[in-house]
Amino acid sequence: MQETSAVSDREPHRRSEATRRLDAAVRQTDAAEAERLIRTALALLGRRGQRPEPPMEALPVSRKFFAEFLGTLWLVLGGCGAAVLAAKFPEVGIGLLGVAFAFGLTVLTGAYTFGHISGGHFNPAVTLGLAAARRIRFIEVPVYVIAQVLGAIAGAAILYVIASGAAGFSLDGGFASNGYGDHSPGHYSLGAAAVTEFVMTFFFLTVILGTTSARASKGFAAMAIGLSLTLIHLISIPVTNTSVNPARSTGPALFVGGWALDQLWLFWAAPIAGAIVAGLVHLWLGADDSAIDRAEAIRLAALKKSEPLAPREAREPR
Repeated sequence: MQETSAVSDREPHRRSEATRRLDAAVRQTDAAEAERLIRTALALLGRRGQRPEPPMEALPVSRKFFAEFLGTLWLVLGGCGAAVLAAKFPEVGIGLLGVAFAFGLTVLTGAYTFGHISGGHFNPAVTLGLAAARRIRFIEVPVYVIAQVLGAIAGAAILYVIASGAAGFSLDGGFASNGYGDHSPGHYSLGAAAVTEFVMTFFFLTVILGTTSARASKGFAAMAIGLSLTLIHLISIPVTNTSVNPARSTGPALFVGGWALDQLWLFWAAPIAGAIVAGLVHLWLGADDSAIDRAEAIRLAALKKSEPLAPREAREPR
């Protein structure tokens, strides 16, 4: 009984000390020191018998890999599938507007589904832009990019199996590949395509970074990101068929081959450049500091009641 009372007496002190360290992390200008204060505070919160929800950074890489694989597969299957299967369907085809919304909806639904696991990037340019903005570690970038490219190829493969089941199907229609010059829907030049992809990706990352900041309104980021991708497609489908996503471009291009592979370099170079510039601009504006934002989020969470640390089977039924 006395031991229980002693533990109970120590808990307020640990809670106060953890909150003090988190407050210090929020004010800290050095990211490494802020991270150290956060880890110390989390350790204190753990010793006081709390079960804080593990941050996304603590999840196994294999889960992030699979989440990015599935999310990118869904994006290619949903977006490119709408373009290949439904855009020109006789009498009831969804057209450019429908395809634009299809891409936006795949990102919106994918972000809500997988965002809490991997961040919901589904796009190598997004991953590199977030790394430039110090939202994720550069060491994680290869895992994300490999998962995204494999997911895009898998999505394109599933789409090919479906589309080839129709009489008269041919890859000569482009299979939703991205292109410029003679392979641009509006026959736009290489220069116009490069500017379009750079600028559209820059603003796409700007929206992502702004809406996912700890200071932004909670719960609406996926909606804003999905709608921004819809807008981007409405603007740029006539120019390049809209990429802003190297993985999305790679999947269909591997099946089309020829010109699609020859022009694929642009749809890696321009989106990645635009994304990295957006990440650096975001940092320069001081719009985000991941360590400080995490500290503030944890500090607020520490003020709320948490579930006791106990095995699930040992808890009383509710």
